[in-house]
Amino acid sequence: MRGQGGRSGFRCSAHVILHPHAQANRVAVAEDVVHAAHVRPEFVVVQALAFPKLELRTRTRYRWRVAKPNFIDLPGVATISILYEDRSVMAIDKPRGWMLVPHSWQKTNWNLQAAIVSSISAGDFWARSRNLKFLKFVHRLDAETTGILLFAKSQGAVDSISDLFETRKMEKTYLAVVAGTPPQDEWTCRLKLGPAPGEIGRMTVDEQMGKEAETHFRVLQRRERLALVEAHPLTGRTHQIRIHLAESGHPCVGDDTYGRGRDGFKLGLRAARLAYPDPFTRRRVEIRAPCEEFCREYGFDISKI
Repeated sequence: MRGQGGRSGFRCSAHVILHPHAQANRVAVAEDVVHAAHVRPEFVVVQALAFPKLELRTRTRYRWRVAKPNFIDLPGVATISILYEDRSVMAIDKPRGWMLVPHSWQKTNWNLQAAIVSSISAGDFWARSRNLKFLKFVHRLDAETTGILLFAKSQGAVDSISDLFETRKMEKTYLAVVAGTPPQDEWTCRLKLGPAPGEIGRMTVDEQMGKEAETHFRVLQRRERLALVEAHPLTGRTHQIRIHLAESGHPCVGDDTYGRGRDGFKLGLRAARLAYPDPFTRRRVEIRAPCEEFCREYGFDISKI
């Protein structure tokens, strides 16, 4: 293998000579080159040589771009799937347990923003392969809520995408597993919400001083003592879906804050879909998270919806 020098710690290119028996694995070889030789993925060139009777007969030249990983690889934890990506945003499938707080907040090891900033700074391959320098969340999910979480790749994108949430141009769909079986198939909750006095981090219904909140609900499936509900929040108040479900008499299972105490379940709430007009290209973007495993966890079959 030979390489040529480049800037920013990368070699500009690498040339690899393959034995004929290794040609079938040339993609894997190129990925090894990127890792071991610190070469930009788009500049890996492989030459495959055939030596019948020890004489050079043919030379085939390949050039291709090594695929960027479709996941975020953070040290010591399971990989995080990337569901969607374009020039301005990246959407991930957030696992349970990760908190969304400023990266300077170091009171937990499960600060997702801090972990991502650290990984980018360390030059980890998932970020380096994208030449990624900036990634910041533009909305929040509760620590135990899973599903679509949108990040922006620049401060300008943070401002533009945040504006979509604030002006209600961002369509949001969640799946919620609730205790009991609602008698109605659809309903809307418009109870105003505000901070609970003397209880940090907890919200409550406050029709006098609270902020406007609206959520539409639709029952997708019912089974004994549980129901699978689709939630469409028009506003984005803290804990809005969880409180509106609790006030409707059917709280999310696993909700120790607004539910019916410990019930043996994990929090049954998943961000399943985001849709919005791209503020830069004007085209419509729709992002969906896989929900089959989430539904099976609570005994529902999404294929029957």
